[in-house]
Amino acid sequence: MKLTDTKLRNLTTPGKHADGGGLYLEITPAGGRYWRMKYRFAGKEKRMAFGVYPEVSIKDARTKRDAAKQALARGDDPGEIKKAAKAKAVFQAANTFKAVAEDWLAHQAGRWEDITLKRTRASLEADVYPAFGETPIADVTTRRVMDLVKRIEKRGAGEIALRVLQRIKAIFRYAVTHQRIDHNPMLDLVPGEILKPRRVNHRAALSQEELPAFLRSLDAYGGDPHTANALRVLMLTATRPGEVRGARWSEIDLEARIWRIPADRMKMRNEHLIPLSDQAVEVLQQMQPLSGDGALVFPSPFYPSKPLSENTFNSAMARMGYKNSATAHGFRALFSTVANESGWNGDVIERQLAHAERNSVRAAYDRGLRLAERQKLLQWWADYIDQKRAGNVVPLKAAA
Repeated sequence: MKLTDTKLRNLTTPGKHADGGGLYLEITPAGGRYWRMKYRFAGKEKRMAFGVYPEVSIKDARTKRDAAKQALARGDDPGEIKKAAKAKAVFQAANTFKAVAEDWLAHQAGRWEDITLKRTRASLEADVYPAFGETPIADVTTRRVMDLVKRIEKRGAGEIALRVLQRIKAIFRYAVTHQRIDHNPMLDLVPGEILKPRRVNHRAALSQEELPAFLRSLDAYGGDPHTANALRVLMLTATRPGEVRGARWSEIDLEARIWRIPADRMKMRNEHLIPLSDQAVEVLQQMQPLSGDGALVFPSPFYPSKPLSENTFNSAMARMGYKNSATAHGFRALFSTVANESGWNGDVIERQLAHAERNSVRAAYDRGLRLAERQKLLQWWADYIDQKRAGNVVPLKAAA
């Protein structure tokens, strides 16, 4: 006789109370009420649990029984199907987009600067996690990603939209590599086919014609000498602002005329050797009585144990009248333009700019022979700057 809701409400006798088709309600001596189903698969008797009454109604229990019988009719074990579904749910709960993204960030931490890591996480927290951070990464569709980046673009943040898309694609690549998903559905998401064409604004750089006036302004700069000399070294070495701000005396060998920047301070995480020109050596010698008793070559005038702040260079340039018209990072573009136009070997210029060669054999070659060529290049560049300071507008030609 089948069970009814009325009978179930009044049923208190411990034991198994059948409903039909293998389904029964088991009442324990302690009063627990559990839906079970008995079935046979591959000659073995098995049982499945369907939940607790009345949270699981008799109607729901029968629906689950019928689904189990359909699986048996197909030749599948409903108990194993249930276990697989439960395992999948547990796996997906541990592999939400946010969980995988945080693992990706932790993986990148060893090769990124702290500021890059913080900015990337902040971007994900602001735009991506609210949209589908708690969704299993396997369930994040291309449509949801496209809709997200288009919404970001629509608010006038095209550059942010592009970076968000690139980060999402990188996270999916990481997920496939580390077996968090079986395939990467984001492969065909091409930025140019989703986002509108962007006008790229490169960092403002001085022109060759503006260089003499800038050098005179730098010589007349009335601010902190640490900043002025750091700007001079920045120009003379064609390095990045962060590499100069973090320069340490332990990295510099004035006798050998080499500045050895360790890999952990380089953007590409490769050690970079900078040949020092006569002029660069002179500037560093001027810094010795100012900071030579400390670790940093260019410490903050307010906090000697810390380097010059990130905005120091551009603030100084603004004081000299170059706000929005030139940036400290732009000196690298000026160096590259002048050196290329003057006939220097492009590979030597790129190596000096630390645009790392990916081919290991060629990279080893660059570390050796290119160092002597870069010494000549940087001495030529320093002499070129001196000529511009003196008002000579005729560029020196590269040595044959």
